Amino acid sequence: MTATPARFGVVGTGWRAQFYLRLARLLPTELEAVGIVGHTPGAGEQAATRWDLPAYVSIEDLVASRRPAFIVSAVPWAVTPVVTQAAIALEVPILCETPPAPDLEGLRRLWQSVGASGLVQVAEQYPLMPSHASRLALARSGAIGKITSVQVSSTHGYHAVGLMRAFLGSRFERATVSARTFVAPLMNPLVRDAWTDDDQPKDATTTIATIDFEGGMGLYDFTDNQWHNQLRSRRIVIRGSAGEIVDDEVVRLTGPRTIVRSPLVRRQTGYDLDLDAFDTDHISLGDTILYRNPFPGLRFNDEEIAISTMLMGMAAWCRGDGPPPYPLADGCQDHLVSLAIDESASSGAPVTTSVEAWAAGID
Repeated sequence: MTATPARFGVVGTGWRAQFYLRLARLLPTELEAVGIVGHTPGAGEQAATRWDLPAYVSIEDLVASRRPAFIVSAVPWAVTPVVTQAAIALEVPILCETPPAPDLEGLRRLWQSVGASGLVQVAEQYPLMPSHASRLALARSGAIGKITSVQVSSTHGYHAVGLMRAFLGSRFERATVSARTFVAPLMNPLVRDAWTDDDQPKDATTTIATIDFEGGMGLYDFTDNQWHNQLRSRRIVIRGSAGEIVDDEVVRLTGPRTIVRSPLVRRQTGYDLDLDAFDTDHISLGDTILYRNPFPGLRFNDEEIAISTMLMGMAAWCRGDGPPPYPLADGCQDHLVSLAIDESASSGAPVTTSVEAWAAGID
């Protein structure tokens, strides 16, 4: 626990910005939101009233008044580079939402403008989600040998690419993408925050892509609204030279003529006669703890745990007490490959990415 909470300002008033503000309120000894900048004075004032925080018309005003340790940007794609550049002009570290710029030229301009500052981090939370974090810990332990391929069917674009790169240890080398799309009818009973109460199938697009990262292969499979539509499962397969992880099961060679299947088990409190609050405790493989919830007792869902972990990592990095949580170069690379998926799906031809300036970036 730190002596004083890390102070940060939020730019944006939408759904994701509210996430950061709410989590800071639940972690008062570690984090303190000190002000909000809205896209209009009215939006800023409305959010500020809700969260009992001062509203500002610009980042410059917020920084001058409140002196935050860092800024969190949760604004539309097209606005993110503008907000990022404004923070760096003030020499204030910034955690910007994904992606850091909407297109390839925007990524290149942003890197040229602020890359050398070393002050920009990207809020890529997926590798920090408990299930993924436990799989990463297992994969990095060498339990299934050298990781050779990763299949992701759960989330879209740069998030899926970020997971693939994390498991494969891929950096900034060229990647060759071959993608196709397929349309089929699908019911869509759930969206982000509500039931649709619509049982009529609608056309939904599935994008499937292979990605050659040079050091391993990625298989991307995403259907429209797969994040929320529970008629489509979330799946991940991490294959190594000595076994594989399939969702929450591991198969591996543990000795001569000995192949073992083992579950990854999440200990969840609050069931049956367990009178502790409903909460994630840890994830284990046998007697090995792969992941332990850093926020026990707060009853966070996995997304909240991941975003809180990112915020805490940002705060520690700004204090000089930890590594950069997710450098701009990695956020740019994730979206570079994601854009290549879109381009290949649109053209029907393979697309090979370039080695970009951030390949020699400041991590």
